[in-house]
Amino acid sequence: MRIAVIHGPNLRLLGRREPQVYGSASLESVDAALTTLADELGVELETFQSNHEGEILDFLERAAERVAGFLVNPGGLTHTSVVLRDALVGVDRPFVEVHISNTASREPFRARSYLSPVAAGVVFGFGTQGYLLGLRGLVRRLSES
Repeated sequence: MRIAVIHGPNLRLLGRREPQVYGSASLESVDAALTTLADELGVELETFQSNHEGEILDFLERAAERVAGFLVNPGGLTHTSVVLRDALVGVDRPFVEVHISNTASREPFRARSYLSPVAAGVVFGFGTQGYLLGLRGLVRRLSES
């Protein structure tokens, strides 16, 4: 089983950007922890980050041909991108939406997600550990299918 992880805009800044909100872990350390867990779970993992919506959409379409599902932190695209929602539905692969912060407790505009209603699951508010929780949940969901 192969899973793709998509990190959206600004996530390359993890560890430097608003550490009081997002913590001190870097994107590299998040990917390393995910890779370790993927090995333990017996799944293959590939990761991708972009600040550009079109690049994310292109990756999503290409990756859907080789993966069973997606772990997605869409960053700010969560609240703005109907096209990302449509692409995730269109590739017909289950995905888990992940957010480091508790988006529901922040600015009002962050409470709305275009992706949550079509996601297999949503994890938010557990810091970077949410990625690991999301990966475990996705693997379990895919294993039961």
